[in-house]
Amino acid sequence: MTINLEIPKKFEQLVEQAHAAAAEFFRPNSRKYDQAEHTYPKELDMLAALLDGLSASGNGTGAGGVRRGDGKKDKEQGNRNGSNLQLLLGTMEMCWGDVGLLLSMPRQGLGNAAIASVANDEQLERYKGKWAAMAITEPDTGSDSGAIRATAVKDGDHYVLNGEKIFVTSGERADCVVVWATLDRNLGKAAIKSFVVDRGTPGFELVRLEHKLGIRASDTAHFRLDNVRVHKDNLLGSPEVNTEQGFAGVMQTFDNTRPLVAAMAIGVARASLEETRRILEESGVVIDYDRPAQTQSAAAATFLQLEADWEAAYLLALEAAWMADNRKPNSLQASMAKAKAGRTGSDVTLRCVELTGSLGYSENSLLEKWARDSKILDIFEGTQQIQQLIVARRLLGKSSSELK
Repeated sequence: MTINLEIPKKFEQLVEQAHAAAAEFFRPNSRKYDQAEHTYPKELDMLAALLDGLSASGNGTGAGGVRRGDGKKDKEQGNRNGSNLQLLLGTMEMCWGDVGLLLSMPRQGLGNAAIASVANDEQLERYKGKWAAMAITEPDTGSDSGAIRATAVKDGDHYVLNGEKIFVTSGERADCVVVWATLDRNLGKAAIKSFVVDRGTPGFELVRLEHKLGIRASDTAHFRLDNVRVHKDNLLGSPEVNTEQGFAGVMQTFDNTRPLVAAMAIGVARASLEETRRILEESGVVIDYDRPAQTQSAAAATFLQLEADWEAAYLLALEAAWMADNRKPNSLQASMAKAKAGRTGSDVTLRCVELTGSLGYSENSLLEKWARDSKILDIFEGTQQIQQLIVARRLLGKSSSELK
């Protein structure tokens, strides 16, 4: 396969718009909402309205979901750069501005990605314009999404949901939440389905909001579901339990969203590298690309190493998005991109704080904030360890039961 690693000309305007939004809306408000945790950033309403207009014209810069097209038609078109790459590039630029504020954008939740990935046409239309969060993690499940204990019991034309969900991004602010629950615990992962639960549904209780290390502009909620009734039409995908397909249907969402989380880490890491370069150069440190790293100062050599790691993460993310656009199985590449970018983002931002000393550690610059924000990107949407496990299974041809 041939992948052009230059930004496609048709996306240049998108990248410019996203960068402008990050520079004009996100950066100026970054410190404000980091300090005012759980306060909704009202400035985002105007930006969200602007992005909605751009999305309607096909030039959107948000981080919503991606719907896969018709396979036969895609093959006839040949290799292409589509919605996945478009969202990836837009996400990188926006997170160059602020990760927490991007995650606070109305109608750009992870639940929107789930709806876009697996909803039928009627559901797509019904939830068009809605802000959807996603509830997967539970107090007793951690990284093992297949161990979900929240239940969904069929009762006539409805399902009755019971359980607890934690670490729900934008849970308080979203219009609805995509809740993962099992139809039958005895049938394993194949029985896990996702349900759209509208906020205000009886029994759907917000327990609390979490206080966090980073991305403080984004609210993170804990929910309790007590006999929550949702109509059968709110189940995303097929209601049938297919033990042969297993967990593949509901996990398809991650093939789209993991590269986007990688893009978030790449964006914030690039911001840190740019600011660190500026500070080093002002201090008289010369970074020379025409000389071997070992012949330069320790600071310059470290910077070159960090930049090389960043480049590797960037290229892996582009590959994962390109494969999704061209309807190629990308679960391996999505996990590789997420693992590399998550670790690189955390390493780069922390080392940049170290390289810049007191300037990086103080609140006089955003470097310390970027270091805090980046850590979650190595954890959510599947931790570093889970991504490495997925990669190992794919490369070795092992099942989840064979390699734990």
